[in-house]
Amino acid sequence: MGRENPRRIAEETIRTQVAIIGGGPAGLFLAHLLRRAGVDLVVLERRDRAYVEGRVRAGVLEQITVNLLEELGLGERMRREGLVHAGTNIAHRDEIFRIDMQALTGGETIMVYGQQEVMRDLFDAAEQRQIPIVFDADEVQPHDIDGAKPYVTWRKDGVEQRLDCDFVVGCDGFHGVSRACIPEHVRKTFERVYPFGWLGILADVPPANHELIYCNHERGFALASMRSSTRSRYYIQCPLDEQVEDWSDDRFWDELCLRMGDTAAAGVVRGASFEKSIAPLRSFVSEPMRHGALFLAGDAAHIVPPTGAKGLNLAVSDVIILAEALREHYADHSDAGLNAYSARALARVWKAQRFSWWFTSLTHRFPSGDGLEHKLQLAELDYIRDSRAAQTALAENYVGLPINWAVGA
Repeated sequence: MGRENPRRIAEETIRTQVAIIGGGPAGLFLAHLLRRAGVDLVVLERRDRAYVEGRVRAGVLEQITVNLLEELGLGERMRREGLVHAGTNIAHRDEIFRIDMQALTGGETIMVYGQQEVMRDLFDAAEQRQIPIVFDADEVQPHDIDGAKPYVTWRKDGVEQRLDCDFVVGCDGFHGVSRACIPEHVRKTFERVYPFGWLGILADVPPANHELIYCNHERGFALASMRSSTRSRYYIQCPLDEQVEDWSDDRFWDELCLRMGDTAAAGVVRGASFEKSIAPLRSFVSEPMRHGALFLAGDAAHIVPPTGAKGLNLAVSDVIILAEALREHYADHSDAGLNAYSARALARVWKAQRFSWWFTSLTHRFPSGDGLEHKLQLAELDYIRDSRAAQTALAENYVGLPINWAVGA
């Protein structure tokens, strides 16, 4: 029914233990973890499955995310189609050097497997396991999160619905409703909006290299990435006022290869793009990640610039910590984990923010920068190239710090 029709109230109130707002990676990973722990839940998603699954997002999975997919029994297609990367590459001054992450971290690697594929696996398994997901849930709103009886309302097909619960978990992203439910006098936000964006394309051509290449150039940053052995993902730094329509494929390829340098660009295969977009870069954290019966996870609480490939992986670490805390609450009658959730999650979030900020500052050109700044970048890149200790620090952060580093922080 259309919005112009009178509001109708559902006759029956639904009851569950945990209401999850948002059916993206954070919400679906949490749903699977809670189902495995025997905790009742309902997921509320304002879009349909096709929209959520089709969003073009991250493609690099940390070891912790790979391990979780395996533990949840969702790793079969990832093992078959994903690309394991033991290292990554940095190009500058028309030379390229490799960071051997596997050797420097005692065997840790990353997996290239797109978020679209992760969501497909999560949704398919949710159907098989009968995890309740309400799609097209409009006007979702948490209520009474400070009280003993929180609940969530939404509208579907013109009917207002109500879900009573013990806890609400906001996994509804940066623009969702959950974070705003934390009172302003409680909530502290930290934000930096970067003065540039990433112009990215997808093309069905082989990647330039079997591993990623991060490029520092006087004209700006570039990244050679991939989604598979036949699909490439490329980015170049651009001003925020650029228009996608001004970038033909030829112009993009020319600029990309210029910034990569002759050595790194030698493997680039040009072809028609089928997706082209500009994404802004932002560092953002909202504290605390828990208020009363409301918990935040993923982009609802924090955003990182994509340089360090931490967004999806931080969402996973959030829900691993939260799912264990909720399991302890119901199984062991202990609230210790719930009370510690915000501090534990934020400890890892801030470490990832630091790395993402550092890596972005190292590889991008800032409009306010000068020749000195670029010379300092080049000096640090030379230091990383020649120092095993510096490479180890980069590798440890890139593959993802273990969750237990955050305990007690």
